[in-house]
Amino acid sequence: MFRNLQGWEFIFLLLIVLIIWGAPKLPGFAKSLGQSMRIFRKEMKQMGDERAEDKKKPAAEKDKTKEE
Repeated sequence: MFRNLQGWEFIFLLLIVLIIWGAPKLPGFAKSLGQSMRIFRKEMKQMGDERAEDKKKPAAEKDKTKEE
């Protein structure tokens, strides 16, 4: 039955099944996806800020932190 389906046809079929049986769960999924993306962006921004701070430190300060 599914042997003759091409890639885009299979994706379309999965989308229809998701809409029919998974419709009540879609808002919760979208909310959790949004929260995950927000956390990811926040962490990436913090990493960038930490790298910028490390580049601003003079070499002597970097050596002190390594010795401790």
